[in-house]
Amino acid sequence: MGNGLFANCCRQVTDLIFQARSSSSADERAPLLPKPPVSCAAGPDVPEAAPCAGLYPDIIPSEVVTGSLQECTQYIQDLPEGKGEEGAVMVCDESSQRAVAGAAGLPQEAEASRAVAVLPADLGEGPLGLLDHAQLLEACQSCVKLEDSSLAPRCCRQEKHVAAADGGDAAPGARPTGQGHGEGRAALSLDAASGGLGSVLGHGGAALPASTGSTPPAQRTPRRGERAAQPSSKAWDTSTGFVVMDPAACPGERSGSDPDPQALPLKQQQQQKKKRKKKKLALLEHPSGMALMNGSGPHESLKGEKDARQNGHEEADPGEDGNDQEVIVIQDTGFTVKICAPAIEPFSLQVSPQEMVQEIHQVLMDREDTCHRTCFSLQLDGNVLDNFAELKTIEGLQEGSLLKVVEEPYTVREARIHVRHIRDLLKSLDPSDAFNGVDCNSLSFLSVFTEGDLGDSGKRKKKGTEMEQIDCTPPEHILPGSKERPLCALQPQNRDWKPLQCLKVLTMSGWNPPPGNRKMHGDLMYLYVITVEDRHVSITASTRGFYLNQSTAYNFNPKPANPSFLSHSLVELLNQISPTFKKNFSALQKKRVQRHPFERIATPFQVYSWTAPQAEHAMDCVRAEDAYTSRLGYEEHIPGQTRDWNEELQTTRELPRKNLPERLLRERAIFKVHSDFTAAATRGAMAVIDGNVMAINPSEETKMQMFIWNNIFFSLGFDVRDHYKDFGGDVAAYVAPTNDLNGVRTYNAVDVEGLYTLGTVVVDYRGYRVTAQSIIPGILEREQEQSVIYGSIDFGKTVVSHPKYLELLEKTSRPLKIQKHKVLNDKNEEVELCSSVECKGIIGNDGRHYILDLLRTFPPDLNFLPVEGEEMPEECKKMGFPKQHRHKLCCLRQELVDAFVEHRYLLFMKLAALQLMQQKANKQESSSTLENGASPENGSADSEKAESEDGKIDDNVTGLDQVKELAETIASDDGAVDPKSREVIRNACKAVGSISDTSFDIRFNPDIFSPGVRFPESSKEEVQDQKQLLKDAAAFLLSCQIPGLVKDCLDHTVLPMDGATLAEAMHQRGINMRYLGKVINFITKTPGRAQLDHIYKIGISELITRSAKHIFKTYLQGVELSGLSAAISHFLNCFLSSFPNPIAHLPADELVSKKKNKKRKNRNLGNADNTAWASMTPQELWKNICSEAKNYFDFSLECENAEQAAEVYNLQKITLLREISLKTGVQILLKEYNFDNRHKPTFTEEDILNIFPVVKHVNPKASDAFHFFQSGQAKVQQGFLKEGCELINEALNLFNNVYGAMHVEICACLRLLARLNYIMGDYSEALSNQQKAVLMSERVLGIEHPNTIQEYMHLALYCFANSQLSTALNLLYRARYLMLLVFGEDHPEMALLDNNIGLVLHGVMEYDLSLRFLENALAISSKYHGSKSLKVALSHHLVARVYESKAEFRSALQHEKEGYTIYKNQLGEHHEKTKESSEYLKYLTQQAVALQRTMNEIYKNGSNANIMPLKFTAPSMASVLEQLNIINGILFIPLSQKDLENLKAEVQRRQQLQESIKGSEQLDPEDKAVEKEAEPRMPSTAIPLTQSSA
Repeated sequence: MGNGLFANCCRQVTDLIFQARSSSSADERAPLLPKPPVSCAAGPDVPEAAPCAGLYPDIIPSEVVTGSLQECTQYIQDLPEGKGEEGAVMVCDESSQRAVAGAAGLPQEAEASRAVAVLPADLGEGPLGLLDHAQLLEACQSCVKLEDSSLAPRCCRQEKHVAAADGGDAAPGARPTGQGHGEGRAALSLDAASGGLGSVLGHGGAALPASTGSTPPAQRTPRRGERAAQPSSKAWDTSTGFVVMDPAACPGERSGSDPDPQALPLKQQQQQKKKRKKKKLALLEHPSGMALMNGSGPHESLKGEKDARQNGHEEADPGEDGNDQEVIVIQDTGFTVKICAPAIEPFSLQVSPQEMVQEIHQVLMDREDTCHRTCFSLQLDGNVLDNFAELKTIEGLQEGSLLKVVEEPYTVREARIHVRHIRDLLKSLDPSDAFNGVDCNSLSFLSVFTEGDLGDSGKRKKKGTEMEQIDCTPPEHILPGSKERPLCALQPQNRDWKPLQCLKVLTMSGWNPPPGNRKMHGDLMYLYVITVEDRHVSITASTRGFYLNQSTAYNFNPKPANPSFLSHSLVELLNQISPTFKKNFSALQKKRVQRHPFERIATPFQVYSWTAPQAEHAMDCVRAEDAYTSRLGYEEHIPGQTRDWNEELQTTRELPRKNLPERLLRERAIFKVHSDFTAAATRGAMAVIDGNVMAINPSEETKMQMFIWNNIFFSLGFDVRDHYKDFGGDVAAYVAPTNDLNGVRTYNAVDVEGLYTLGTVVVDYRGYRVTAQSIIPGILEREQEQSVIYGSIDFGKTVVSHPKYLELLEKTSRPLKIQKHKVLNDKNEEVELCSSVECKGIIGNDGRHYILDLLRTFPPDLNFLPVEGEEMPEECKKMGFPKQHRHKLCCLRQELVDAFVEHRYLLFMKLAALQLMQQKANKQESSSTLENGASPENGSADSEKAESEDGKIDDNVTGLDQVKELAETIASDDGAVDPKSREVIRNACKAVGSISDTSFDIRFNPDIFSPGVRFPESSKEEVQDQKQLLKDAAAFLLSCQIPGLVKDCLDHTVLPMDGATLAEAMHQRGINMRYLGKVINFITKTPGRAQLDHIYKIGISELITRSAKHIFKTYLQGVELSGLSAAISHFLNCFLSSFPNPIAHLPADELVSKKKNKKRKNRNLGNADNTAWASMTPQELWKNICSEAKNYFDFSLECENAEQAAEVYNLQKITLLREISLKTGVQILLKEYNFDNRHKPTFTEEDILNIFPVVKHVNPKASDAFHFFQSGQAKVQQGFLKEGCELINEALNLFNNVYGAMHVEICACLRLLARLNYIMGDYSEALSNQQKAVLMSERVLGIEHPNTIQEYMHLALYCFANSQLSTALNLLYRARYLMLLVFGEDHPEMALLDNNIGLVLHGVMEYDLSLRFLENALAISSKYHGSKSLKVALSHHLVARVYESKAEFRSALQHEKEGYTIYKNQLGEHHEKTKESSEYLKYLTQQAVALQRTMNEIYKNGSNANIMPLKFTAPSMASVLEQLNIINGILFIPLSQKDLENLKAEVQRRQQLQESIKGSEQLDPEDKAVEKEAEPRMPSTAIPLTQSSA
């Protein structure tokens, strides 16, 4: 069957593509074919709209609940016209109250389980989202009766494709623990049960999540009954099965069992479409009851859309017909089957009609009691079920059917899969794969600190409230002021890691393969096992199962032993011969299923750990076999050949993308193929550098060799054939691949149909840079000159163009801001291009149009490209630019280009508005201002002028509105515009450097200043303008972006903690890393220099480690494989150790025979002497680092060795070690390193465990999910928590659909969800979501990534709120330790952390400890926020409270007074904070006086004094929690019953407003005023109204 599928594969992507990652996967038995979500087959077609129709999506109701479709539509038809609206209003408004009510614990009967979900605007143009309110009504009608709390919404808690979720294998009917916490929440179904479109689409097994393939078998089960947020009206086991319905088209005539429209004859389909349209028009006559979301009626969204198009760089395609907006509603019909397996009790399993039989196999292979079976079939009434059949297609399979598990005979393949699976089960708790960075395993340590007690919130609660049992003392090194930074604590030894030993050895026997006569007896292969009891046995795997034979290590005797213990599974056999195996194996499986699924699922891209403990290297037959067989591209999964990466990458791009389900399927396919390609490319690149791949041009010099492995082309980052001679030689050849990768990333993001890029991965390994690319079909058969039909292969000497390429590239030119331009070729002919000259177009043998060599997609950075005769702007000269760089390929980043264009757009609007106002004010001097000085040269002067008059503009916003309207009318080329207004726009365009006179449109010509490119005379003026634009952009980077970054750091809106987060912050603002020196210099000159200490420190350490990395790269190139660990340890000693003269240990064998070496010289890629590295000294290295910092970053370091660097710049050596290891891929042994020992070097060669590749690749995005996420964030910012929560849930579903269960973006989603759950009072749900966020951050970003540190802090807060105090403290201590390691103590974020720790300690009455942390926090806050800031006042108050609890009233008064003074000065006498503080001062004074009285009394009367009892307040948990919320920036919005009533009235009032507005059919700006009144909850300063129409 596989081959047939494969033949079709050319244009049809089957799931052979999304195959599992590791060949150890259990689904080798048959590749999982994905079903497109049903909706792809039957879904109505929504026209695809312009991708950038705006971020703010329209509103679409999502899922309809089970049975009520027919009655609904019927009901709508019966409604009289007027009543329609009211009905809608009533029901909707109930549903909109639900979240609040639910939190208050309504009775468990929810009215309408209904969510209003948001879809990206690009689902249809035209009146965005004028949906038939029929759908809304129908939804509202379908009332759900929640039988019991088991339907409590499970906020996406169990992603469908996560392996046995927290509950593990709960008994069939039992609900996995932590599934829907709390009975009271049953009513809150809006919160998630209505998860919305995403859960509807992807989760009924409708599309197999991307990760199902990629996880090792033990983890791959989509668990029944663990679907994400399901819209089911049955109890939780009625899990999702979906039938696609089109509500508009089913007034009763189409029932759920309707045949799939694709199967209907075409004619019928067309009729249905017609019917559908008619029906829809009828429904559209009712004004839609949709104003619910923000009082923004549909006309608002129209307005919003107009705005989106207005701005020149986002233009919607006019050709789309916006009428066909349809909603895909999918209905849920899950059912239960009974499974009967040999030797265990039958059990029930929740399934959905969309699933394949294959998925039941997966579940059985993961269940604790059936996991040892791999070779079986499922039978229904004696008929074997086809693995690839969907359950709904199987006759007679229904609720309660009995499926039998029948053992099947083995084949060699099945036997191997079986052994592999058993080995995976034995290794399931072993972290060695994570330490070694293989098979997408990575580390997670959360469970060590929570002791696994988060999900089961019940278990520890009792203990938590009894104070005595909590041990709060932190380890010494965590206390404030401690100087030691131990490394071992980074990877605490997990108890589960000392795996229970089940066997000593399980390996393939040396007697394999069976000789012919034994084959004919059914022998498949032989195994050799040593049990824990030290019994040596030989085992035969035969077609009937496994049995003992009589062979020994040296004698072959394949006859069955007596007894032979023949068993169908290897585990059953081993259970019989080894009691220890039996006991330990079952214990191991229990532990395995108890682990959180997120600890076991594979990550999409490999994460490497820079430290690892000393691991014992155990025997492992499968690992050994994998290493020596050609495990090329996991080809075991595809019968008969290696993967054709190019075909897969391009075919997935061609998948349809008209509606949401199609886009989800497409994005998931792209992501899956992409992550597989990245993994294969990384393995290939390492093999190439290690010398294990034969070159395709073996006779050439090593640097020039190229390689093909597994259908991937590899080239080295050297300047072959002087290609980059004019650009900087090898240096340019080294940066070109990353520039090219950025180009590929951008073109992929624009995603133009018909334009193809190559799969590209850049791997840095052992000092070499390798570029891995997919291969264009046919490119290897012909010379490059023949195949390039667009662009130039010699940097602009010969240039060709091609109309089809121009047409395709023109579509990208607007979003990428690339200008179409003409250049001259060698014959002086003009050639038109729409990209840089070296971007080549090649048509492959498959007929696709490929573009490659995108290294100059973005305009050059003139600050680093001195050009003779060109004068740079003043700002640049002041900062010492232009500077000569090592290569001439410096480009501006895409983020900078975007920021620059946006800046110019604002300028354009301001200039035009100013002029229009002046025209109004004074007709005579129509355009005098502009002639004053608006030539492009004065653009910047102009902007200052415009900004100084800013005040005027903003008072009169209509000015800007007029400009917008004007620009629109001019753009549409309407004769009706008066010439004066035209003039205004023309002048504004000219002033900002727009390439069009009638609208704002800024583009760059990437070939300007490119050596060797010549432009025709005709475009001289254009080229001049372009040059000016480039100079302005270079100046903009220096005068706006760098100061902007520093200002954000001063405001603490940007809080980098390590090099990576600083680089990210710079990149987001479009600042390249080569400006790092300038950024640091700018910081030193900033007035608030002390408040930027942390940024300065990170900047310096980043500068040092980057310079060291540059040196390390060339250093490693001269090292042979055998000397690698010695060379690396020597380098680290020179870099960090205080030992003055470390000596390198040369590998012994090299010293012995010199002859052998001469012959092999050619193999080594470097041409240096192989032992030159040994002569490096610390002095030399640091001298090189300083000169590198000066040359590359233009910064003068004042240090001659590691000692001085640490002293002068206050750096930690352990932090430098972490940074250099992460940048170079070095993995070191986990132990305590003494950097300051002057008598022996810090590192020995035994300390270097491994060197990993550093991989750069494209990250495909889930666009729809991202839109949902952004809209959700916007909603939350406007204070609409519930809607926000729904959108985020929706986004989570879609992210899961595209990325599988593990991804950085899912992590962000979970964090936000947890915070929302917390604010809305659902602590246990918050805890559960945040736990996932922490696990995911550890697994995907790394255990000590700054993001992980923050996730730990949030989790600690939610633990405290759930009264798990000791856990909360453990988590905070962990976060503090990581922060000390990654940065050190002196960081603004540390103040927050210490405040948290101090508060929790105060809560458990550890006052002295608490004071140490709080006073440290106070000191740090005063330094970074200024001693007068409100944060400092709060800090003083917290310290005062602890002193009060200790009855040290004098100190308490002193601190509270400080706080009071700050409040009074900052907020004034009458502010509530000031009043609170003064009340507290009074109270403290009274207490102090009372205490003094008592003391006096005691002095006077001695022992018979009459003592008044003093009140010492131990803090209540509630008050501590309140303070914790305040410092973590969480505000609660309490709602009383009265508020709810008001809200109801408000919604009705809004509804009526909407109708009156709609009645008048006016879309004038005046309506905005009305809108504003109808926005009770929206903060006045929130987002501009047009946007809030999301």
